Amino acid sequence: MVSISGKPRGNLVVTGVDKVKFIDYTKSNDFYLFEVGKYKCYPSYNYGPIVRTRTIFHYVISGKGFLILEGKRYEIHGNQGFLIPAGSKAYYEADMDDPWEYAWIHVDGPRAMELFNSAGVSLENPIFTPVGDASAIVDCFDAILDNSDKECFCYAKVYEFFDCIISKSANRLQNDVDPRLSYVKSAINYIRLKYSEPIGVEEIAAVCGLNRSYLTRLFKHATGYTPQSYLCSYRMKKASELLLESAESVNSIAFLVGYSDAFTFSKAFKRYKEESPSEYRKSHGIEVD
Repeated sequence: MVSISGKPRGNLVVTGVDKVKFIDYTKSNDFYLFEVGKYKCYPSYNYGPIVRTRTIFHYVISGKGFLILEGKRYEIHGNQGFLIPAGSKAYYEADMDDPWEYAWIHVDGPRAMELFNSAGVSLENPIFTPVGDASAIVDCFDAILDNSDKECFCYAKVYEFFDCIISKSANRLQNDVDPRLSYVKSAINYIRLKYSEPIGVEEIAAVCGLNRSYLTRLFKHATGYTPQSYLCSYRMKKASELLLESAESVNSIAFLVGYSDAFTFSKAFKRYKEESPSEYRKSHGIEVD
């Protein structure tokens, strides 16, 4: 087995062309998230044989290679993915002339295999072949790599990943797609679109065609968080970007991320970052007149 080596930076390991984040999010009732990464392999790079204790899914960005799963060989190329279920024996290897680059996710939990199966991916049929471009999968993984400390955000991105493979799969089980994924996605998309406005859970629920209490139960079941806590987390993410990338005053940023006054915003920001907006800027070397 060829192992990947690198210098750790916190919980991020970098080896030039390799990035991986080790995560331990287990609050969701549907799935648990343990690891996400991205790697551009060298010729004939190989891994295994190995029996994993957790399910792993690879999405091949470019290049090609092969997988041997429980003794059966599969040829795989760019814009395809492959599943290695927990407890199964696997070996995979990059092509000598056109080695693959892939992104991967370690995910497990009560409904993980059910969601993969909804996309027509299983131990018996481990290859994910999308209809059209499925590069949004990599976008989800990149977002988790960049925001791995935000548990709610990461859960939402994993749901986007499952939504993508289910909707894009050429082999999906048409009658087995969980409609809750679309409700959660709609709520998340609306929050991203309207976070700068004074929206609340009641309005988000109405957009989804649900009542407030049902949306809250559904959202918390899916992500481990309420819509309100996700909204706050997303606003704080945007506020952090504005504090570091713009010269806007704290008062202006408060309004830009949906708060009616700087005091309420500053209290929320300090809970989120454990320092005030002004302190956050100073700790990153930002001086604003």
